[in-house]
Amino acid sequence: MPASRPIVGVLGIQGDIEKHLNALDRLGAKGRRVLAPGDLSGLTALILPGGESTTISKGLVRHELVKPIQQYAEGGGAILGTCAGAILLSRASRNHPVPTLGLVDVEAERNAYGTQTDSFVAPADPGGAAGLGGLECVFIRAPRLHAPGEGVEILACVDGAPVLVREGNRFACTFHPELTDDLRVHALLLEAGGRPCES
Repeated sequence: MPASRPIVGVLGIQGDIEKHLNALDRLGAKGRRVLAPGDLSGLTALILPGGESTTISKGLVRHELVKPIQQYAEGGGAILGTCAGAILLSRASRNHPVPTLGLVDVEAERNAYGTQTDSFVAPADPGGAAGLGGLECVFIRAPRLHAPGEGVEILACVDGAPVLVREGNRFACTFHPELTDDLRVHALLLEAGGRPCES
């Protein structure tokens, strides 16, 4: 393993944190749980995992992480938000809205596909700018992304609906890439992360 492994933070409030850490390890990155502002220092990228968006939103306030994460992103830090994390990255949320970080210019509709029992797996549509056709997408109480701004690039769709978008080096992903063996979404994040960001 190289001496200088990139360090990627995973927000540790809720979600399948271990699965994200395992995916990062398989890509040669070192994962770090983030639960305090100081944990952001030196990261090359940050993941906001899935879970329950209201709980995570309240946790960001409780751990005093709202401004530090916004500052981390504004300083050039790469960020991936999956499922609930995508909701939190958006400019606004619909369907019992929660406070968001306003870091990706989309609106997220919470629980757009139904309840936990309506969870499903579907392949990403063929084609797309990031070569993610056929990517297995696991949806669990997933959001839908609406009204992307001009600077937002759609990287993957399922049945024509955007499920992975990018604005600069910030990614909003409505599914759970950590629940499959396909590492392409995590690899995109590592490619977007440059030198470590100091917070």
